[in-house]
Amino acid sequence: MTSQHPAPPEGGTTNGGHRIVSLLPSATEIVVALGLRECLVGRSHECDFPADLENLPICCRPTIDVSASSGEINAQVEQRLANAVSIYKLDTEKIAELRPTLILTQMQCEVCAVSENEVRVTVEQLADSNPEVLSLSPNCLADVWQSVRDVAASLDIAERGESLVAGLQTRLDAIHESVSQIERRPKVACIEWLDPLMTAGNWVPELVEIAGGENLLGRAGEHSPWLKWDELAEADPDVIVVLPCGFDLERTRAEAASLATNPEWKTLRAVQEGAVFLTDGHNFFNRPGPRLVESAEILAEILHPEIFPATSDHWVRM
Repeated sequence: MTSQHPAPPEGGTTNGGHRIVSLLPSATEIVVALGLRECLVGRSHECDFPADLENLPICCRPTIDVSASSGEINAQVEQRLANAVSIYKLDTEKIAELRPTLILTQMQCEVCAVSENEVRVTVEQLADSNPEVLSLSPNCLADVWQSVRDVAASLDIAERGESLVAGLQTRLDAIHESVSQIERRPKVACIEWLDPLMTAGNWVPELVEIAGGENLLGRAGEHSPWLKWDELAEADPDVIVVLPCGFDLERTRAEAASLATNPEWKTLRAVQEGAVFLTDGHNFFNRPGPRLVESAEILAEILHPEIFPATSDHWVRM
C-alpha cells in the first residue's frame, strides 16, 4: 500500500487543515491507507513505510543502541526502565515548528514507541498550538481495526475508516475460509524476541489461527510473555516462526543464529524437520496496522504451501 503524494512544506496546509505528527509506525501506515499521506508533517525514526516518508522530519529517536545484539538491547531497556529513564527522546522544538493539529502515539508498550504520557508533557510546552493527542493501545485484531476507526474519526473521515476495515477483514476472512476444511493444523510457536526468549501474544495468535495453525504459548489479547527454554521444549511445536520485534528479515537472519547455541534447540521437532522460518517482524507482525493482513498471508504460505503458493519475499526457511 503506497502513496505518491509529496510531503507538504513545513509551513504549508494539508487536506482538511490536518497536520499530523505520527510517533508510531502503525499509525503512520493507517494514515496513508486512509489516503491522507499529504497530512503527515512529522514522523518517528521508525516510520519507514511507504518509502517516500523518508523526507518527513523525524520527531523522536531512541536513547539506546538499537544496533546491539538482542541480549544487549534487552539489558539497555531493563536498565532504563529500572531507573525510570525514557527509551525515546522527543524533539520538542521540531514538533513545535511543525505545528501539528494531531499527534498520534500509543499506550500499548513503553518499549516499542513513545508513550502517551511523554507526548502530553511535550504538548504542554507547545505554547503556540494545542494539538489533539490520539493514543492507540491495541491488544488484539479487533482493537487494531478500532484504531483505524479512531484515526479516521479524528481526521473527519469516519466512513473511509469503516470501508478500510471492511476491506482488510474481507481479506482475512478469505484466508480463513481457504483453510477452514483442513484437518492438519500444525502447532506453531512464534518467537518475538531471541535473548531472552519471548513468545508472541496480542494479535499474533489470532493471525496463526486465521492462517490455519494452532498457536502455542502466547495468548491472544495479552502482552507477549517471556519464554523459558524448557517451556519451548515441552511445547515442542511442529513449526517455529521467528519474528523479532523491530528486526527486518536481514537482521532476523543474523540474530537467529544465536538460537542454535542453546542445547535445547537441536532437540526441537521443528528444528529437526527443517520447519523453522524467519520473517520480517519489523514491517509486518509487530505493527498493529493494515499490513497485519499481509502478515496473515505470510503465515498461510508458511503453514499451508499446498494452498498458498509462496509469493512473499518477506520470509525464508532457516
